[in-house]
Amino acid sequence: MTVELEEIQNFLSNHMPYSELDSATLRTLPGRMDMIYVRRGDLIFQVGDSNNYCHIIRSGAVDVLDADGVLLDRREAGRSFGYSTLKDNTASLYTMLAVEDSLLLRIPREVYLELAAANPILDSYFSTQSARIRQAASKLRDSSSADVLRTKLGEFMITDPAQIDPNETIQAAAARMQEVNVSSLLIAPNFELQGIITDRDLRKLVAAGGSIDRPVSAIMTPNPIFATPDTLAFEAMLMMAERGIHHLPVVDNAKIVGVIASADIMRLLRHDPIYLTADLSRRNSPEELQQVYSNAADVAVRFIERGASAEEVTALLTVAADALARRLLKLGEEKFGAPPVPYCFVVVGSQGRRGMGLASDQDNCLVLSDSYDPTQHAEYFENLTRYVCEGLDKAGQVLCPGDMMAMTPQWRMTVSEWISTFRTWITAPEPDALLHSQTFFDFRGIYGSLELAEQVHAAAVEMAKGAGRMHAHLAALASRREPPLGFFRGFVLDRSGEYANTLDVKKGGIAAVVQMARLYALAAGVSEVGTIARLQASAGNGVSEQGASDLVDAYEFLFTMSLRWQADQIRAGEKASYHVDPAKLSKMEREHLRDAFQVIKSMQTALATKFPVRSI
Repeated sequence: MTVELEEIQNFLSNHMPYSELDSATLRTLPGRMDMIYVRRGDLIFQVGDSNNYCHIIRSGAVDVLDADGVLLDRREAGRSFGYSTLKDNTASLYTMLAVEDSLLLRIPREVYLELAAANPILDSYFSTQSARIRQAASKLRDSSSADVLRTKLGEFMITDPAQIDPNETIQAAAARMQEVNVSSLLIAPNFELQGIITDRDLRKLVAAGGSIDRPVSAIMTPNPIFATPDTLAFEAMLMMAERGIHHLPVVDNAKIVGVIASADIMRLLRHDPIYLTADLSRRNSPEELQQVYSNAADVAVRFIERGASAEEVTALLTVAADALARRLLKLGEEKFGAPPVPYCFVVVGSQGRRGMGLASDQDNCLVLSDSYDPTQHAEYFENLTRYVCEGLDKAGQVLCPGDMMAMTPQWRMTVSEWISTFRTWITAPEPDALLHSQTFFDFRGIYGSLELAEQVHAAAVEMAKGAGRMHAHLAALASRREPPLGFFRGFVLDRSGEYANTLDVKKGGIAAVVQMARLYALAAGVSEVGTIARLQASAGNGVSEQGASDLVDAYEFLFTMSLRWQADQIRAGEKASYHVDPAKLSKMEREHLRDAFQVIKSMQTALATKFPVRSI
């Protein structure tokens, strides 16, 4: 057996279901296979195509999409695809798209069928996997996509549709469509709908050799079917599908108010998080990434308006930010070459906690292998991190005003250096150390050698567990984040400046809970980084079960209210902030806000009982 075939045998022996084959079969199988190389973006096969191979991913990654383009699964090295078409010689139900440069091992149909007949484990394993994919597809259609399709046209239609007079020439119509870059024109004198002309009408005319000097009215579709602003996206899709059309005017009180195209509904579907992250993975420059990432706020706003919880929205924003950073790192490695030593890109702060809001900046750092040599490797990681951090900024995740970013040399350290730094912060909690510990204990690796970040975080959590002095300092800081609540449960508002007559829901509310949750988790030796996860894991240990439950409720209410407030600001074209005007809240919302602040205030008072806050 050649060295190459032996390597393939070893590879198969480490991945199901091939690891279950007997040694003799496994030894001969590599010689009955071939291997192909596909580039990122290549379609391996599509829905409806025939396929004669069971593919095994040797390296790289492949996306599995259904007939509607829904991303069902992302498969990496060791996983297989294409097996469902082999047994019954059926057309593929899925599209397989390479999302990284990939090497694929291929088992021909006749070899696979022979193997499956002798080894039922193959059919059993792959049947289960196929069932999981079908379940995933069903879940996506029944949940996120179905929810999106309940959106009313008035929420996303083009509200200033391009129009033309019915007496204008067809040539003028074509020029108008080219000028404003649209695929349809409405014929609506005085905003009363008479007809519609589309790019398909123009193509038909040209193909038939018709005159372009005739009036638009000669080829327009008169009295077209229309929808209203309250028509659901799902209903509009049915209307267009039944009539074989791709454009639908929107009329309200007999006046034209907008237009919708089938492409607009497909873009709406792509506002689902799974589309957002898949779209990011296909972009090849910071400029292209900016276009996709800017949709994240719109996606979040839609989720908020549909009543999603704060945890769901912050998770969505974090998923998008993580995907953006990973893509930039991948592009950076392609630009500057393979990393000279293993490293891990780590997000900290709100992104590390998976608690990003609509106004979050970037906080990140780099963990390097102890084999790192600054004289040989510093320039590479300087270039890579600057490319990534500046790319994040261009895409919309602004630079950290405190320079807590991987492109700052201070925040690029080896595993040993990070552990030593955490030890210093924990044993000598000076003001700067406290500031850093509040950010960097929210430590989560997202790209590269993740075990490097896990090693650092585990060591930091272990050291922090018995660090009573640091606990007392953190308790003092948490207790000083007083909620804006005065005597007789009255709100304390900012008196002047940009945010006059508002209260900062983050400073004395959300941030206070975040700090307490971090303290409870570190004191209990809990490794979770999310605020709610920390409170739940510390319940009955670092904090009472009732106290933890009350803080979770307060945190979820404050964050949800903040996100809704920010969604309204974004819709109004304003900058998102945590400064809320209580006069614009309902009476019940104000009462709940007071209750949430009171819970936080009570738990801050309780800190003095558990930690020697007053002795600091």
